Amino acid sequence: MMKALKLALLGAVGALALAGTAQAQEDAGPISLSFNVGAASDYVFRGISQTDEDPQIFGGVDATIGSIGYAGVWASNVEFNNGTDLEFDIYGGIKPTVGAVTFDIGLIYYGYVDSPPGPDQDYWEGKLAASTAAGPATIGAALYYSPEFFGETGDATYVEVNGALPLGESKFTVSGALGYQSVDVGVDYTTWNLGLGLGLTDNISLDLRYWDTDEHDALGKLGDSRVVIGVKAAF
Repeated sequence: MMKALKLALLGAVGALALAGTAQAQEDAGPISLSFNVGAASDYVFRGISQTDEDPQIFGGVDATIGSIGYAGVWASNVEFNNGTDLEFDIYGGIKPTVGAVTFDIGLIYYGYVDSPPGPDQDYWEGKLAASTAAGPATIGAALYYSPEFFGETGDATYVEVNGALPLGESKFTVSGALGYQSVDVGVDYTTWNLGLGLGLTDNISLDLRYWDTDEHDALGKLGDSRVVIGVKAAF
């Protein structure tokens, strides 16, 4: 019963995202594009290194569609020691605002290039998130659900609370998140991160971030604590 409810929720998220994006495009006219490129000392996703602790290079294109719609594609090198060398994400959704709360309802497809034979590494997730201002800070929460997670490991859910706080009139921002990943086949774990961002210019930013999980033994070195530094240019 629970899985059926989650599947129904995922279907509803997809329908809302696609319908809302189309409506936003119709209402507000043209699409505006932005681009990003960057590098980091490691690619960490939900507390786990995706590059076998090696550096990351990434880039993406985002489209703002109408007043609330969005879509985009993003790619990064990965290293799973099985021949896979590239991840690409395709996503879309809507960001409606109700009162002081901004929602994010969308779908994300994670694809992998040169995947080995065997269980399929590609998968979909539905996303339902919300954020609001709390004084100078922003706080939020998010839920991600996949009916068939990476490597065909079954039903998976990731929940997260997060926040960000600009430091006075400076160009520094402190941000962090606490999340929990559960999956039918595999390791359930808690992950957290805390970092300091610096806006060097209107287009270039730095991020220094500490990542950790509570399952160092089960996840191995890829889930160990680590500090990652990255730079990103957006234009």
